Amino acid sequence: MKKNILNELTKSVKDNIKEALKFQQVEDETLEEKELRNVEIEEKIKIELEDKINDAMESAKKEGDADKIQILKSLSFQDKGEIRLNVFRGIREYGLISKFRADSNVTEIMINDYNNIYIEENGELKPIEESFDSPEELLAIINKFTHESQTSVNKANPIVDTTMDDGSRVNVVVDPVALGSDGGDIGRVVTIRRFKKMWWTIERLIKEESLSREVADVLKVLIDCRYNIIVSGGTGSGKTTFLNAISHFIPETERIITIEDTAELQITSIRNKVRLLTRQSIKNEKMSIDITRLIRSALRMRPDRIIVGEVRGPEALDMLQAMNTGHDGSISTGHANNAENMIRRLETMILQGSVNIPLNAIREQICSAVEIIIHLSRRRDKTRKVVSVSEVVEYDFEHNRVIVEPLFTFVENEHSTYETVKGDWRRNPNHKLKRVQKLIDAGAHMNEHREIVEGLADEEALKKATQFQE
Repeated sequence: MKKNILNELTKSVKDNIKEALKFQQVEDETLEEKELRNVEIEEKIKIELEDKINDAMESAKKEGDADKIQILKSLSFQDKGEIRLNVFRGIREYGLISKFRADSNVTEIMINDYNNIYIEENGELKPIEESFDSPEELLAIINKFTHESQTSVNKANPIVDTTMDDGSRVNVVVDPVALGSDGGDIGRVVTIRRFKKMWWTIERLIKEESLSREVADVLKVLIDCRYNIIVSGGTGSGKTTFLNAISHFIPETERIITIEDTAELQITSIRNKVRLLTRQSIKNEKMSIDITRLIRSALRMRPDRIIVGEVRGPEALDMLQAMNTGHDGSISTGHANNAENMIRRLETMILQGSVNIPLNAIREQICSAVEIIIHLSRRRDKTRKVVSVSEVVEYDFEHNRVIVEPLFTFVENEHSTYETVKGDWRRNPNHKLKRVQKLIDAGAHMNEHREIVEGLADEEALKKATQFQE
């Protein structure tokens, strides 16, 4: 009963305050003006709440509702504070969404409808009991997202991707594309992907058993020697987190350019860096700037490496060409089910924008540019692991295919259960790194990495490369 009373008070106060303020967003509000207005609104909410509690008390006395009277009398400072906070969030922030934005354990917010909401908390998907007051309130929140990102969502443009001020990625889909979860024709769907502010390091990933020390040492050598790398995996497999972690292997003296759709990369170890972000403009398509254009611009910025947050389409060709034209050590991520599938995904992406390029030429380009594929997977116990580190060996002209061979593979061991996945990262006994030239060029076979190189590289290939160098 107390919960219902709190909800009634919250809704009543919110409705009255909205009406008093006309629920209008000031267009060009400065930070100082916003803070002053927030103080003003907080005071209005406080006064309105006391009035509503008094009104509810009088009504309960007239009805002789002793239980309600007792609950209203016993409302604590915390109870009132929660009501005021929820009202303020509904008016000045993002309503119910703000509550979950404040929880660092929530990584995904999925709004299927105003009263059908799920969150991902600590890797577990769960429904929540709270809901927006109405479909109109949810629509107002959606309009706030799009207004802040200078886009718009409507029947003519029912799908919008944008970001929040904390870097969270937002996808909005409305009718007529989205239908109501209750069977109606009007749907409003919002999916928010949040990114933890805590920076993951390789040491932490090792501690969390996302990869082994041996694999980490090998990756350090490969990155130091400027191998081109693709980090692949499914949605939520931890690709961006892993990319952030391995970026610390890049020497601090290098200049890097990062290119993203959403500002997710947190590369803190490099000072000489340039961050580029795409821009989506619905009102004026000419003002939109995509990844392809940013990659071409990045090539004029004298980068040592280019890091593309994620390739999804025709920009894959520009990324491969950058890798093939003196920008060794570049890294990107992509969605795929395994390392071999990542090659096929790249082929498809390139064909989306370059249908006139023969497939064998595309495969040859991929093989020339991409040398290592690190595949991640989210396991049944919700943990994220490196499941394979593979070499893109060569292009097989005879069979018209790209040969990919694993160097390391994650294999579950006897300690693994249904609830907890345990395993080891095992070297492939039948394959060692064939593309060793970059190891030789970097002198890795002669410096402190020598022991790692000897265990990683194919002995015959290493011997031939060093003989050729001599």
